[in-house]
Amino acid sequence: MKKDDKNHPEGEHHVINLTFGRRLRNYFLTGLMIAGPVGITLYIAWSIIGAVDRLVKPLIPAQYYPDNYLPFDVPGFGLVVAVVAIMLLGFLAANLVGRSLVQFGEKILSRLPMISTLYGGLKQLFETVVTQSSQTFKQVGLIQYPRPGIWAIVLISTEAKGEVAAKIDAHEMLGCFLPTTPNPTSGFLLFVPKKDITILDMSTEEAAKLIISAGLVTPEYQKQTAKLAKASGAVKKTTKARAKAKVKPRVKPKK
Repeated sequence: MKKDDKNHPEGEHHVINLTFGRRLRNYFLTGLMIAGPVGITLYIAWSIIGAVDRLVKPLIPAQYYPDNYLPFDVPGFGLVVAVVAIMLLGFLAANLVGRSLVQFGEKILSRLPMISTLYGGLKQLFETVVTQSSQTFKQVGLIQYPRPGIWAIVLISTEAKGEVAAKIDAHEMLGCFLPTTPNPTSGFLLFVPKKDITILDMSTEEAAKLIISAGLVTPEYQKQTAKLAKASGAVKKTTKARAKAKVKPRVKPKK
């Protein structure tokens, strides 16, 4: 073996190159984890703003466009106008005159054969989402589905009501939404006895992250964290007490 080979073995070069490559890979993945969610969020928000602008701006007279008075385009102008118009519509509908006009318009729509069914369904859907948004999916649970021994996460909506509650001969049936992975907007509506549901402490947002990530993003278990924190605090107190006990007080020499 040559002298140069002894001073610079090939294994050392291989380890250095491998370590440098791993560092570059870790840097790339870290940057991707930061840039990916931010970029997708901005893209979706920009697309929504652009779509609303394309729908609303043609309804506004051109002399009111801020682009005519500024040297640059103003994105979101149509969105702002749409939000203000919806707020004004709600303000008018809350008054007696506005409520009468709304009822008159609903009577006209109810007489149209196809539109009445479409309008009635959409109205009921919006009323359910808007008025009961604070009561929807407040709890997360586990049920054995599709067979005993296999557990699935469900979002608990409300107790069974109406004909469902009357026809089902069971006590305290809960309506549960079983979302699919990775798209939680689709799933199954199940009515499950309350005794068969294991209530979880996680929030609906944490459950959604768990479902979308296919179990890769696990929410922190707050109770277990609190126990560990208390245990850690107790250990620290015990350690300090032992340290104080080991320190002997200084005795002054007698004169």
